[in-house]
Amino acid sequence: MKHIDIKDILAKQYNGQQVTVCGWVRAARDSKTIAFVSLNDGTSLEHLQIVLDKAALGDVSDYLRMGAALKVEGQVVDAVVKEGGVEVNATQVTVLGECPPEYPLQKKRHTMEYLRTIPQLRLRTNTFNAVFRVRSVLAGALHRFFQERGFSYIHTPLITGSDCEGAGEMFRVTTHPFATPYTNEEDYYANDFFGKKAGLSVSGQLEGEMAAMAMGKIYTFGPSFRAEKSNTPRHLAEFWHLEPEVAFAELPDVIELAETMIKYVIKDVMERCPAELAFFEQHFEAGLRDKLNNIVQNDFAILDYTDAIDLLAKADVEFQYPHEWGCDLQTEHERYITEKVFNKPVFVINYPKAIKSFYMKQNADGKTVAATDLLVPGVGEIIGGSEREADLGKLLAAMRERNMPEEAYSDYIDLRRFGSCPHGGFGLGFDRLVMYVTGMSNIRDVLLFPRTVGSLR
Repeated sequence: MKHIDIKDILAKQYNGQQVTVCGWVRAARDSKTIAFVSLNDGTSLEHLQIVLDKAALGDVSDYLRMGAALKVEGQVVDAVVKEGGVEVNATQVTVLGECPPEYPLQKKRHTMEYLRTIPQLRLRTNTFNAVFRVRSVLAGALHRFFQERGFSYIHTPLITGSDCEGAGEMFRVTTHPFATPYTNEEDYYANDFFGKKAGLSVSGQLEGEMAAMAMGKIYTFGPSFRAEKSNTPRHLAEFWHLEPEVAFAELPDVIELAETMIKYVIKDVMERCPAELAFFEQHFEAGLRDKLNNIVQNDFAILDYTDAIDLLAKADVEFQYPHEWGCDLQTEHERYITEKVFNKPVFVINYPKAIKSFYMKQNADGKTVAATDLLVPGVGEIIGGSEREADLGKLLAAMRERNMPEEAYSDYIDLRRFGSCPHGGFGLGFDRLVMYVTGMSNIRDVLLFPRTVGSLR
């Protein structure tokens, strides 16, 4: 049906005109002769006030039910109470979707824990209305950033026969029923759909590298899956992953691309979503806009892993996890470095090769790899990247050290046989970026239906 977006009404594009708007009742007030409805259609954080004259409309009780979907025809006029605002004097109202009294969103404010139990409705709250609008703007900005720089958007497979990370934490894909007649693994997989072991992809990087070896600059953007039982506020079993890969690039090029990208997309959100960011700053993270502006205006720090370990050793803090050289940095370490030492994002570089993936370029010292993680205050790691190992012998040696089956990676190995070159890239945890920009503290609150350990709807 033809109607006008509420955000355009609020922008005063239709003052004095007869309009039709649609939306859901977010609040209602009743009096003897007149009633008011706050209507929202998802296009704006702000609601549109509808004025219902009972003398003209008769019984308006059906229009005041929280959650009901309405179609309203009326005239746009200056708001009586809100200075500089507008409202609609309704001349006709149609109930498009009734809503019973047991509608779960009756109170003005619910806990985040409660709202996670009703993901099908929580987007109708101001909080999630704002979160998902920012998420949409961020996604669009990422695409625009790479398209403007000549990157090709590549769709990599979600079903794969190899584990990109070499960690084995994959979801299995099978068509076998619950009970099967097979008594050994070889026969089980030989008679499955693909004739071999298959799983959901943990990353599109390996296939992305193959595309970059032909097209120069590519990026992927889609879901990844990890069967890791990490029940934390920043881990998911299904998450959104952006992964650029660039031929003829070394680690400094990877770092420059990542920093430029982060600044670009945050600046875009600040320009396009001022009302949403003001809302998050008021309700979730004081100083949010200053934090984001600080990122846009300042250079990120670059810190060698060895120096990071020295900083942690000298810190007057009782850390829960060990922080000797050779240990992976934990969230508490990452947040100390970004929040207490630098107060801005930090690229940590040159990690020990034993704690990083097989495909990362080995440095001349024989102990470290040309890898980097981008750590940000409040969240920790949101980007992991590296220069990729371009030397066939070194790549095969790293795989053999990890007892990885070379036949499962034959296509990837071929890249080092036929025209190998320096190249690199990174993976951005998109959901963590949304957390960072909105100030939301739990990753479950930036996805429509979060997939976590023991939880599936």
